[in-house]
Amino acid sequence: MKKEITTLGIPVGIQQKRNLDYFSLTDIAKFRNRSQSDDIIKNWLRNRNTIELLGLWEQIYNPNFKSVEFDGFKKESGLNSFVLTPKKWIQSTNAIGIISSSGRYGGTFAHKDIAFEFASWISIEFKLYLIKEFQRLKEAEANQHNLQWSVQRTIAKINYQIHTNAIKENLIPATLTKEQASMIYASEADLLNVALFGINAQYWKNKNPTLEGNMRDHATLEQLVVLSNMESINALLIEQGLPSHERIMQLNQVAITQMRSLVESRQIKRIGK
Repeated sequence: MKKEITTLGIPVGIQQKRNLDYFSLTDIAKFRNRSQSDDIIKNWLRNRNTIELLGLWEQIYNPNFKSVEFDGFKKESGLNSFVLTPKKWIQSTNAIGIISSSGRYGGTFAHKDIAFEFASWISIEFKLYLIKEFQRLKEAEANQHNLQWSVQRTIAKINYQIHTNAIKENLIPATLTKEQASMIYASEADLLNVALFGINAQYWKNKNPTLEGNMRDHATLEQLVVLSNMESINALLIEQGLPSHERIMQLNQVAITQMRSLVESRQIKRIGK
């Protein structure tokens, strides 16, 4: 989904990729020249400081970055004959900090760390206002998120009596079977999903094709509290060197215990009112 923030009269597109924010360098470059934004990006890429910045970012965040190819670009950068396009950089080094695509919403996008540096190269003033507008966007999203949770919490209180039995019967996780525990999961996130919900994200998506978001977007407040606790516990178990099939069994027991405790606690509060 593409978002847009307007900075000093320039609409700047923002895309989500790997749950990270990528800004349109094509749009940012229009602050300097609306008709030659691609050439401006190429000129920025010719700079040795730019190449070093991109390479350092990739070495920190991208385990599949091709350092040998990067070294070649770094040696050539700054020469009059050196020319580099975003697509050539991406294809040669397997970079993820910059993405380039064609089409209606295409163009060159970069992770915000890189995009802010490009904006600084374009104009310090533009960079400062870009950061300010981005912060405003994030604050608005956070307020909307908090409002949604507040509404859900209010609805949960109104429907408490009907809700309680459903929680006891359906939300307290069941003990995993040996078959479930022995399955190989695609990620640590799915390991937690199975321990709490009994299914992985893809299975949930297949069963709910019409629902937006993922299974965690439709979780209850109690489940999200327990999930947060499980993430911390899982980190400790990983540090202890426990394999995934042992961790998932322990995390499943944590989920059962904590969900039961939250349900019982809500019942006691209800009785005391």
